[in-house]
Amino acid sequence: MSDPTHARRASSFGSQAAAYAEHRPDYPREAIEWGLSGVTGTPRRVLDLGAGTGKLTLGLVALGLDVTAVEPDPEMRAELAKVTPTATSLDGQAERIPLADASVDAVFAGQAFHWFDVQPSMTEIGRVLRPGGVLVPMWNYEDDSVPWVAEFSKLGRTGVSRAWTDGGQQPATHPLFEPFESRTFPHAQRRTAESLVETIATHSHLIIAEPADRAAALAEIRGFLASNPHTAAGEFDLPLRTWVFRARRIQPC
Repeated sequence: MSDPTHARRASSFGSQAAAYAEHRPDYPREAIEWGLSGVTGTPRRVLDLGAGTGKLTLGLVALGLDVTAVEPDPEMRAELAKVTPTATSLDGQAERIPLADASVDAVFAGQAFHWFDVQPSMTEIGRVLRPGGVLVPMWNYEDDSVPWVAEFSKLGRTGVSRAWTDGGQQPATHPLFEPFESRTFPHAQRRTAESLVETIATHSHLIIAEPADRAAALAEIRGFLASNPHTAAGEFDLPLRTWVFRARRIQPC
């Protein structure tokens, strides 16, 4: 069933750009490297598409790559520029990428691909990728194999971005790309109860919620964290799993 709030949610993050930059997790290096390893040849030029505040951009820059970050929201781009001044930051979106044909070796999308209009976006991504380049959507999720995390994630889960990772649908197919393959990687984020609440508050369904509904949802999460011995006092590691998909741009025969 389609989400009638999808467009509002997709464009909601700018109002929480500073909190997003502070509280959202990064991505593990080995997950990024696995995505890059799908490239035929040596990757040098990389696009971070729907880059937000640069959580994934930072990881790409750290690998010594020439990184362009494309993000439509000006407030998110402003935060990105603070943390990744060496990356080229451009206004744009997945359906209209401001880059030349075959100009990058890889296109990454961290916590963003589910907001794209998938088929037109994959056509446009295929245009800017060189043959043999790779498309790499990535998502961080709470690790539900940990019992308390499974309980916690039910309070904040929305389902918007989980279709590829919960078995609800098969990854997209497109004539310009080989089939997607995937791997998951263990990850963690150091949190306190309050900083974890602040993290959940940057999720789109809470950003657009009525103030009373938002307050009630966050109060329920605070109550759970206060009563859970793993999170009730001080800092703790929130167990995460990073899901990585990759599909290679088909090369001409």
